Amino acid sequence: MSLARDRVTRLRAVAAGLVVVAVSAAACSGPSSGGRTVRRLSIATGGTGGVFYPYGGGIAKLLTEHIPGVEVTAEATAASVDNLKFLKRGESDVAFTMADMAKDGLGGQDAFKDFGPVPVRALAVLYPSYTHLVVRDGSIGSVAALKGKVVSTGPPGAGSAVLADRMLRLAGLDPARDIRPHNLSVSQAVDAMKDGKLDAFLWNGGVPTAAVLDLLRSPGTTAVILSLEDMIPGLQRQYGSDMYYRTVIPKAAYGLAQDVPVVAVAVVLVVAETMPEELAHDITKVLFDQQKALAAIHPQAAQLSLQSATKGAAIPFHPGAVRFYEENGAWTP
Repeated sequence: MSLARDRVTRLRAVAAGLVVVAVSAAACSGPSSGGRTVRRLSIATGGTGGVFYPYGGGIAKLLTEHIPGVEVTAEATAASVDNLKFLKRGESDVAFTMADMAKDGLGGQDAFKDFGPVPVRALAVLYPSYTHLVVRDGSIGSVAALKGKVVSTGPPGAGSAVLADRMLRLAGLDPARDIRPHNLSVSQAVDAMKDGKLDAFLWNGGVPTAAVLDLLRSPGTTAVILSLEDMIPGLQRQYGSDMYYRTVIPKAAYGLAQDVPVVAVAVVLVVAETMPEELAHDITKVLFDQQKALAAIHPQAAQLSLQSATKGAAIPFHPGAVRFYEENGAWTP
């Protein structure tokens, strides 16, 4: 049930109206059918059942429409860790990542220890990513209670898997020995839970995450999302209060009986530090100029704002993005 680790397993699809396709080479230029030169950019997003994928498709569509001479495509990936690696290799130009993974990538730490530092810069903090612990029924009441259970911690190459590992260890569990681990995408985890093959899964994403919504709305489901409030103090002691913080999954997002307190971490749109300043500026500008259109594509984009876009990134901002925020009175050095 585990996902293959090689890049060739990444899903490639075209989403009508979102221009979501994979490209063989990023950051290349060439003549279009009309004879004019265009710059082709690639956005590394996430799995098709999460939020990164449709959100990234919306960004690709709007950038193509509003930046002359640029054609942007978005591709499905395993998410944060892989996305940062693609960025360093020049296989992607723009990427979605969680702030904790961006910080680790910049410093060449943890998941990037063997890969080396990633020269990454932020464009905008998009929204808080919510950590979902979804269990098949009420018999599991905490992270510690996952001992001996069949649990998906997320696909290799995803920030979800790293955060899941950190929480399991914080709860006193060895992820390799104390659970029966699987490395599934959120869509695969939902299918496995519906088939009775999985006791729980950990997933870090926006709300609503389409696959989770599908599970919770399925007739006869007994699945629930658990509170992770008890994990927050330990994570903050170990990694800093500015990295992981408390938020709630609103009950309306999934039709829950009540709001669920969970661990949150910022989702950041990032680029390589070598991106030209003007291009980084223009990409950032389109995000805000077209924010309403973006929110129409995915409701999570409604949280994008000048007030929150520069807070919690955990890495330096690209000079082009800084110039945009300065122009709009939203930059505090």
